[in-house]
Amino acid sequence: MPLSEKHDETKTYDDILNAGPPVDQLARDFVTPTELFFVRNHSQIPHLQLDSYRLRVQGLVSRELSLSLDEIKTNFEQRTLVATLQCAGNRRKELVSYKPIDEGLAWDIEAIGTAEWTGLRLGDILTSAGISDETAGHVAFLGLDTLMRDGHREAFGSSIPLDKALGSEVLLAYAMNGEDLPLAHGCPLRVIVPGYIGARSVKWLSEIRVQEDPSDNHFQQVGYKLFPPHINMYNVDYHDGMQLTKLPVNSVIVRPQDRSLLPAGKIMVEGYAMSDGEHEITWVSVSPDGGESWQRAEFLNEPQLWTWQLWRAEFDLPPGTHEFIVRAWDSAANSQPETIASVWNFKGYVNNAWHRVKITLK
Repeated sequence: MPLSEKHDETKTYDDILNAGPPVDQLARDFVTPTELFFVRNHSQIPHLQLDSYRLRVQGLVSRELSLSLDEIKTNFEQRTLVATLQCAGNRRKELVSYKPIDEGLAWDIEAIGTAEWTGLRLGDILTSAGISDETAGHVAFLGLDTLMRDGHREAFGSSIPLDKALGSEVLLAYAMNGEDLPLAHGCPLRVIVPGYIGARSVKWLSEIRVQEDPSDNHFQQVGYKLFPPHINMYNVDYHDGMQLTKLPVNSVIVRPQDRSLLPAGKIMVEGYAMSDGEHEITWVSVSPDGGESWQRAEFLNEPQLWTWQLWRAEFDLPPGTHEFIVRAWDSAANSQPETIASVWNFKGYVNNAWHRVKITLK
């Protein structure tokens, strides 16, 4: 079944691809089929020629690099990692329902997916270039996708702290689920930053720059910042915002879907849970009655770092209306806030409040 497209009303282009899987197909497999993996773009997919592609490594390095894709594949050890990526705007729809949000895609629960990524460690290419200055603190990325902003064309960019960049889990991927990386997912090369919001995993990678400070790119300094609930687009000072990095603990009910009408009796509740990747999900609890009672969910896979945890719980329920709620804990004892009001923000990011689904049984 194909991805369902979503349109970003804040952009003027008609051909920006943003899409997610039908919710009923979400999280049926631990590894998401490539054709069901969500796509998030801020501009058109760039046109490029693989034979002329070069990756530049610059900044506070001992030697600058300019590498073709063949050189990248030949000169660096191949690594493979299964990792989950999640858009910072996943579950924005619930925030919009609580209080209007003026920008961003109204994602439901589908802006998440898990894939097997193959490429090289970012740390290996940084070691090859050499860190030349002790003031180096961040690694910035630029993609080949561009958009007009304030009268000039700007590439999509981002950065991560140097210590994260040197982590063994951070890859430059040229393959996804055993096949060449599809164009929609960043061919020929994309960054994979497990545990961080998806926006830091820059696609169509063209430049890596080692530098003292975080990227000055719009999407680092303005686009993906978090603010408390009392801040809005009219009183915001973007210098005060928190740059989004690690994902918070989250859990979601995928099946049954909200407002389902089902026969009374045995009801199987299924979903996914996710933390910052550095900590495993250790406990998922599901309530069938709006929080009055709770039952521990069964895990469908062995907990592992950098990936989601699929789970299920079964209930025997009488006719009537029932509200399911899910909440999770990770190995650092982090859990989730109870209410949407406590996590609402005018950008609609990182909603990890208890997820609720109401169904009717007949």
